[in-house]
Amino acid sequence: MELNQKTLKKAYNYLSKDPCLDHLINKFSSSIDIFERFNENYPLALAYLIIEQQVSFKAAITIKNRFIDKVRDLTNDEIIQLSDKELQSVGISFRKATYIKNVFKYFKENSYDFLSASNQEVIDELTKIKGIGVWSSEMFLMFVLMRIDIFSKGDLALMNSIKINYKIDIKDDNKLNSITESWSPYKSVASLLLWKSIEEKYFFT
Repeated sequence: MELNQKTLKKAYNYLSKDPCLDHLINKFSSSIDIFERFNENYPLALAYLIIEQQVSFKAAITIKNRFIDKVRDLTNDEIIQLSDKELQSVGISFRKATYIKNVFKYFKENSYDFLSASNQEVIDELTKIKGIGVWSSEMFLMFVLMRIDIFSKGDLALMNSIKINYKIDIKDDNKLNSITESWSPYKSVASLLLWKSIEEKYFFT
């Protein structure tokens, strides 16, 4: 099932059974933009995710905007031709510049059918690319392939939001799994609400 406006409405109806999510739906349902990070250019979408790895939300936005300006009128082939130094000039490390190149080279040399692949197959394929881990693959599934039932235990902001909103020890796998599994088949939408909660510092009390 793909995330779109119709499934978003179904998701809100389903998730409203959860008192915490119902609280967040009432506050944020009209401001959630499911296409906010969508990009049909797969390597570019992954480059943005590489930029976001292990940096604060605010820093990621700044660097991402510089990167967008740098590559705005370039083709994917022209991005591959950029020197590491040119890529680093937007504020990323040498390592991340290399990872971004790896991604563009992968898509130039491969024609894997991500749309038809299962969630696990997408993760298995993307993590073959040096620089792309499970978190980036899960974000790609959620925001680029618009898969509706994705949850990332590796996302620190998301886990922090669960800790605050549900008042649980997030290291307790049984409790965590019990909560997140109850959101299925709409884990992606629950995640969007919980991210919004931490971003806006608005919590379920």
